[in-house]
Amino acid sequence: MRDETGHPGVGRVLVVIPTYNEADNLTWIVSRVRQAVPSVDILVADDNSPDGTGAVAEELAGQDRRVHVLHREGKQGLGAAYLAGFGWARRRGYDAVVEMDADGSHAPEDLPAMLTAAQDADVVIGSRWTSGARVLNWPLRRLLLSRCGNLYARLALGMPVSDATGGYRVYRLSALDALDLESVCSQGYSFQVELSRLAHRAGVRIVEVPITFAERERGRSKMSPLIVAEALWRITGWAVADRRLALRRGIHSTPTGQVRWP
Repeated sequence: MRDETGHPGVGRVLVVIPTYNEADNLTWIVSRVRQAVPSVDILVADDNSPDGTGAVAEELAGQDRRVHVLHREGKQGLGAAYLAGFGWARRRGYDAVVEMDADGSHAPEDLPAMLTAAQDADVVIGSRWTSGARVLNWPLRRLLLSRCGNLYARLALGMPVSDATGGYRVYRLSALDALDLESVCSQGYSFQVELSRLAHRAGVRIVEVPITFAERERGRSKMSPLIVAEALWRITGWAVADRRLALRRGIHSTPTGQVRWP
């Protein structure tokens, strides 16, 4: 029978791993998750990968009752995959969901610390830019892009989050229920920023845990100039909208420039 007790202090946890052409990485990353945190379940949300990732996922699910597969019709984007995973978890009574990349950049070995932090938080961000974190094998250009992008998001949106674009996260389902997920329409970096913004505005408890982030060793990165441009465009739009709303409601900014919501 399935162990319903879940992870201590958190409950039943589902790790959602979106995939598109990750056949070379999937078995490896699933094995690491199962070793790092045996109490969690895994959902592979595959966007009909032409390289056979879905078939690999089905094979893993056939071998391990804690591995599940969500086959999607085509490549619909990271944000849509996670939203589908959130819905899958909600319908099956999970207490928390984890966002994790399939390429190994999010070390499963960091997940126990993140779940421990989730005992006293609603959202846990595995942060690349908080004290104690490490980023491995990134060229200076990528480091500067991420640092500057996160600084811009923090200042523009008034969020006390160092790594708003980070995609390694734990969400309690109760926190997701407090967010207006039906309004989410962005992908990639901007999807993570949008959920950070919604969580901050909803007043849920957000904490950051330092992680070791490593560039993928196998397969091709999904990052593109278009994804970066979308993030900058959407962050600017949200910042303008927030300030207009603050003016209409008579909400004042703090001395640090952050918008104080009621």
